[in-house]
Amino acid sequence: MHQRKSGNGRPSGTDGSDFSYRMVVDSRYQKVAECKSRLSVIIFSQAIIQLIAAASIFLSTSRGEDLDSVAVSSSVIYFISLLVGELGRKRSRVNFLKLYVFGSSVALLISIASLTKSSYALQVIKDLSIWSSSLIELMKSATVLLGFGVQIFAITTTLSLIRNMAPPKRTS
Repeated sequence: MHQRKSGNGRPSGTDGSDFSYRMVVDSRYQKVAECKSRLSVIIFSQAIIQLIAAASIFLSTSRGEDLDSVAVSSSVIYFISLLVGELGRKRSRVNFLKLYVFGSSVALLISIASLTKSSYALQVIKDLSIWSSSLIELMKSATVLLGFGVQIFAITTTLSLIRNMAPPKRTS
C-alpha cells in the first residue's frame, strides 16, 4: 500500500497516538528468556565442574589406583544429561528439561555415594592435616560439594523455566 507523507516526513499513524493498539509482550515470555540465559550459565558451570571431576578420575588412575567405575558412570550420566538439558533449553522442550533435572540429580547422588564409599575421602575430611598428601581426593570432594550447590540452582531455575513455558491456565 502507498503511504502518504505528512508535512514532517513521517508516515501517518506513527506519531505515538496508536500506543493503545500495540501489542505488549507477556511477562512470562520475558521470564522464560531470563531463565534460559541463567540455565545456560548453570549448564556451562556444571560442565566445567564435571570436566574437573573427570580430570581427577584420570589423575587417580594414572597414579596407579583402581578405576572407580561408580564415579565414571556418574560422569557419563552427568555429561549426557547436560547435553539433553542444553537441547531442551535451546529448543524449549519441557520433556528434555525434565530429563535433564532427573539425570543430573541421579548423577549427583551417584557421585555422593562414590565419595562416601571412599574411606580415604572421609579421613581427609576428618583430619585436614593430611589434605596436602591427597590433593586429588580433596579435588573430588570439592567437585561433589560444588556440584551439589550448583544442582540446587539448576533445579530451581529449570522448574521456573518449565512453569513459565507452560501455557497460561484458562479461567472459566
